[in-house]
Amino acid sequence: MTIRVLIADDQMMVRQGFTVLLNAEPDIEVVGQAVNGLEAVARTAELGPDVVLMDIRMPELGGIEATRRITEVPGSPVKVLVLTTFDLDEYVYEALRAGASGFLLKDASADELAHAVRVVAAGEALLAPNITKRLIVEFSRISQAPRAPLKERVGALTERETEVLALIAQGLSNAEIAGALVLAEQTVKTHVSRILVKLGVRDRTQAAVYAYESRLVTPS
Repeated sequence: MTIRVLIADDQMMVRQGFTVLLNAEPDIEVVGQAVNGLEAVARTAELGPDVVLMDIRMPELGGIEATRRITEVPGSPVKVLVLTTFDLDEYVYEALRAGASGFLLKDASADELAHAVRVVAAGEALLAPNITKRLIVEFSRISQAPRAPLKERVGALTERETEVLALIAQGLSNAEIAGALVLAEQTVKTHVSRILVKLGVRDRTQAAVYAYESRLVTPS
């Protein structure tokens, strides 16, 4: 199954470079490009890609708001992978909160780029958990106390689902969670699906952000 990608970045060299690298992969196809956030939203609606590579800083409409508009469409399966220059970019956490499924440094290698697209498209695990978790932890330190709705939704989880969510927030894959909890991987997948439904989130990355914001998982 071919993963269809849209690249949104105001730098032509980035768009063209990523297009060449991704089109060289047998299972990935770049179906379009956008030079700003407004065009990214419009092209996503037009082309229906599986993954949008989204730059944070773009003219007319920034990547964060563009991500929010794309992911807030009811039932939209589109995943957004944020592009950034620095791994501690202060805007990355806001992009994750806006609905992004992960992020990627612009100097990533061809293999890292392709892997990131596949991971985000599959929704299997957090992208670059060592970096993504660090961002979530860092910015959860200064976020406000959890809102009541957050607590209520987490309270709807079973004890086992709560354990699974905590491990998701640590960046573990289904296989790793299965090993940690001595469960079958298919059982973990079932728990993850139920967690996403109960929390009302799109994917594992959003579930991880939720876990930090609700204080189910706290910075160490």
